[in-house]
Amino acid sequence: LAPQGLSMDASKKVDLKIIIIGALGVGKTSLLHQYVHKTFYEDYRTTLGASILTKVLAVDSTPLKLQIWDTGGQERFRSMVSTFYKGSDGCMLAFDVTDRESFEALDNWRDDFLEKVIPREQDFPMVVLGNKIDLSDRQVPKETASAWCKEKDIPYFEVSAKNNINVAEAFETLAKQALSTYKGIFESYLTDSIKLTPHDKQPKQSCC
Repeated sequence: LAPQGLSMDASKKVDLKIIIIGALGVGKTSLLHQYVHKTFYEDYRTTLGASILTKVLAVDSTPLKLQIWDTGGQERFRSMVSTFYKGSDGCMLAFDVTDRESFEALDNWRDDFLEKVIPREQDFPMVVLGNKIDLSDRQVPKETASAWCKEKDIPYFEVSAKNNINVAEAFETLAKQALSTYKGIFESYLTDSIKLTPHDKQPKQSCC
């Protein structure tokens, strides 16, 4: 359903909920702070549950307000984190290129997300971020991550929250996808609402 009272007039601001998920320690909070505040956040305290930052931008002349949910990656918070999925318009899957396990966990994170965000189609707006490309002890080759994403038709970005490489591009690509899907849902909602009257019944044949 489209949010009430919103029109797809390009001058109206659209609110979109973006959620960033992935294993513990992959740099989700740092990525978010780099995008929103243009600073590298080096506080390593674990995110408990979720925190929210907002960013206003324009995509294709439509003003957007992104409400970005940063989630905890600890396994014991998984059931709590999944309660935050509801109402998401886009999802970022993050892993650490120096941590093979964080990459191998992507399938579970993606499946868990798609299972909870219903009723939505499989091509939900999503991007994958391979973070920490500034570090030398890489364990996940770019080709491996790209192949995984290509198979699932998800855009892949090699990023560094520390050096601000590709962070804005990744968020803006997801924002464009989410806006496009949002507009599609909105337009189909409007079309359906026009079809409220039943089709005229065929007139009865008059017997002669």
